[in-house]
Amino acid sequence: MLYLLETNLPDQKAVFFALTQIHGIGKNTAFFICKKLGFSMNLKVKNLNQEQIADLLQVIDSLNLSLNNELKKLKSITLKRLISIKSYRGLRRVKGLPVRGQRTHTNAKSAKKNKRF
Repeated sequence: MLYLLETNLPDQKAVFFALTQIHGIGKNTAFFICKKLGFSMNLKVKNLNQEQIADLLQVIDSLNLSLNNELKKLKSITLKRLISIKSYRGLRRVKGLPVRGQRTHTNAKSAKKNKRF
């Protein structure tokens, strides 16, 4: 296992798919990083050498992405702001109802279960 950016990357996975394990990096960003470094889609994490790992970290830092805990804090701050200004989305979130205009007559069960703040 390679420990990179507070995340364990599995050895058996390709670098492209392993990068998506990091919170804040999706498939498009992972593809861009692999393409920029010239990695093949089949290159496994266990086959990376120290120089390639250093290049990988340097490219991720140069993209100025908010990752892991920073991204989670940013999301929670955004939700708390919506609640504090008493916007429609914030009030719906507090009540545990669907936020984005979904039907509530029959299908609001999952929104009621997932009460998040």
